[in-house]
Amino acid sequence: MLTGQMVLDYRTLHEKLRPDMNYDIIERPLFIGGREAFFYCVNGFVSDENIQKIIQFFLGVKGSEMPKEAEVFAESYAAYGDVVLKQDISSLITAVLSGLGILVVDGYDSGLVFDIRNYPGRGVQEPEKDKVLRGARDGFCENVVTNTALIRRRIRDPRLRTEMFQVGDISHTDVAVVYMEGIVRKELLMKIKHRLKQMKVDALTMSQESLAECLYRQKWFNPFPKFKFSERPDTAAAHILEGGLAVLVDNSPSAMILPASIFDMAEAADDYYFPPLTGTYLRFSRILISLIALLLLPLYVLLMQNPQWIPECMQFIKPAEEINVPIVIQVLILELAVDGLRLASVNTPNMLSTPLSIIAALVLSDFSVESGWFNSEVMLYTAFVTVANYTQTSYELSYAIKFFRILLLLLTAFFNAWGFAAGLIIPVWAAASNRTIGGMSYLYPLIPFRWKELKNRLLRPRIRHRIEE
Repeated sequence: MLTGQMVLDYRTLHEKLRPDMNYDIIERPLFIGGREAFFYCVNGFVSDENIQKIIQFFLGVKGSEMPKEAEVFAESYAAYGDVVLKQDISSLITAVLSGLGILVVDGYDSGLVFDIRNYPGRGVQEPEKDKVLRGARDGFCENVVTNTALIRRRIRDPRLRTEMFQVGDISHTDVAVVYMEGIVRKELLMKIKHRLKQMKVDALTMSQESLAECLYRQKWFNPFPKFKFSERPDTAAAHILEGGLAVLVDNSPSAMILPASIFDMAEAADDYYFPPLTGTYLRFSRILISLIALLLLPLYVLLMQNPQWIPECMQFIKPAEEINVPIVIQVLILELAVDGLRLASVNTPNMLSTPLSIIAALVLSDFSVESGWFNSEVMLYTAFVTVANYTQTSYELSYAIKFFRILLLLLTAFFNAWGFAAGLIIPVWAAASNRTIGGMSYLYPLIPFRWKELKNRLLRPRIRHRIEE
């Protein structure tokens, strides 16, 4: 038991951390320079080698060499590189539970906090979602320290800032805001930092999604995403260099990129890993296929309801077999079935994914057509739309397109051509009335119109460079 006038009482730390009940909380009693001391850390969060070196070094300090102040003690005898002093008990407890090691010494009013974290986690590898045909094969992991290092490896500039916040009254989740000082929009940066500091939430239970919902309370009926999520460090670094910022949440293998307009959502890393002409073609293909995915099925339903509108050269699009179930009902059933298959594929073990996918393909193709429930033309167009949804790197944007497609289908089925026209206006209105978290138009630079910016969004621009003479 400590005998001096120490503010950081051993009993308080012991009662809060309860190493006698928590097997993973390490409480190591020590004698440093004739004084009683205690070292605290979490087993599994720290490097055993660093603990051994720190303790071994302090045990060699003699009583005659012990300074009166904790600051002098840290400056003179703390050989470890990353060490800070903290006086608040709650801050020390949070530090221990975050993976840091703390040392409290009898007679000192501050504890020494050592950053010896070594979190368990997977290595840096190519993300499953944001794959590229050419380019870097590394991706974010669940360690926020590793993720910030991946960005700094690409931006070796002293203006790069990585500010750390802790969000959640219970979880104390580490949240890093990464930006370029002098390039980032100051209004956006101040707004994000203010909201992070003022955020009142128990825990970020769903990681970045929980943080996104706390940062921006968007209207639930507008499905267009306000944030762009990327598992690629090169994508995050590119947006940071363009004046945006990236928000990294510990335990999440992706970056939340702000601000994000609909043109940001449509971009992909492959656009910049190929020459400008190829990158422009890939971007136009992605935009065109997304528009087709939105309009194809509703337009087909509209034409089937008004066969007199079909020109003579397009008569082959009519179903060859008898229609037993209304086409709009077929489409809605298939939309639901596709999502069911997607959910099933996520929960299917790898060893069973191939045979089950073959069975599902057979059941939803030949057997479903032969049963009379579906027509082969409807199956074909639905299959194209399903594949087209995967051209977008943003899941949120692909689901927004899906929701508007279903709304357009229902309006067309009930109100015919007028419903189709209204269904076209609604997504345009939803995008035009939307705002990014920075307050700009979601359709910028289309609204307000900026031709130079819009050209760079539609066409893959060449890399700007300077020639020094």
